[in-house]
Amino acid sequence: MSEQNNQNTQESQTPHKRRVRYKGKYPKKFEEKYKELQPEKYKDTIAHVIQKGNTPAGMHISIMVNEILDFLKIQPGETGFDATLGYGGHTKAMLECLKGKGHIYATDVDPEESAKTRKRLADQGFGEDILSIRLQNFCTIDEIAKEVGGFDFILADLGVSSMQIDNPKRGFSFKVDGPLDLRLNQEKGISAAERLDNISEEELAGMLYENSDEPYCEELAKAITNEIRRGNRIDTTTKLRNVIEKTLDFLPNNKEKKDIIKKTCQRTFQALRIDVNNEFEVLYEFMEKLPGALKPGGRVAILTFHSGEDKLVKKALKAGYKEGIYSEYARDVVRPSAQECAQNGRARSTKMRWAVKAE
Repeated sequence: MSEQNNQNTQESQTPHKRRVRYKGKYPKKFEEKYKELQPEKYKDTIAHVIQKGNTPAGMHISIMVNEILDFLKIQPGETGFDATLGYGGHTKAMLECLKGKGHIYATDVDPEESAKTRKRLADQGFGEDILSIRLQNFCTIDEIAKEVGGFDFILADLGVSSMQIDNPKRGFSFKVDGPLDLRLNQEKGISAAERLDNISEEELAGMLYENSDEPYCEELAKAITNEIRRGNRIDTTTKLRNVIEKTLDFLPNNKEKKDIIKKTCQRTFQALRIDVNNEFEVLYEFMEKLPGALKPGGRVAILTFHSGEDKLVKKALKAGYKEGIYSEYARDVVRPSAQECAQNGRARSTKMRWAVKAE
């Protein structure tokens, strides 16, 4: 009996060792969140994420690569222009077509991502002898074309890349909290938060309608500007999302409400992004300068992701064809295959338009 009491006493004196809490696979911090951010270490994880139809964090899966190459018909020795370098997926595919002969000039306004892409492509054997990357806007195409004597082929993949959206510091996504910035180059211009500080209700409603066809543009503009006038600055992605959700609270509580709020958030962020980066103005200038940058017989392919971009591109190419600048142009858009759309959600909204300069 005394032995049993001694044993019980010893057990009661032994401190209880708490089981280590399972932290889960998905930490809260972006820097720790995804194994895909270490591609050299987690190749299997990246392959699995892509196979599931998702884009690995910090990466960008290029859309319609085969369709672009089929149209551009790039030959060794030619000179090309990649208007939007991004993650470099399209650039790499085009460089491979050159087979070490020729040159591609690429532009990007994002200093953070273009530096990563420069190193990534250089490590794969595409150095300055065949690829020149300029940290400038693609509407400066005329300056580069004058310097190099024009281009045989041009690609413009419009919009933002997945790795920019993934990074909460950039403020492109309403899904995670971060500063409401939305600039492609955070070293220039004003952030989306600063843009909202002094905007009028009428101007904001117009922006939401013109840049993203937002059906609730007037209700949102009134709610956002009233919030700011009350002294509640909207300077984070979460604050803007909360205002949108509160504004649309009048919608019936059914299955569609959540989807409507999500799409409204997407359109609102898109409209602000287009505004702070002057995307329509830049695209308009690019389309004006495009014919002069192409060599006779030169080919151009342009990927668009929303109606505003597509209308502008379509109108410019059609006008160029009527004026005899282009010998051919895409009357009907080329769309991604059903398989690619299933594997990459971003592909569903993608349209490719093309043109060939007259000889």
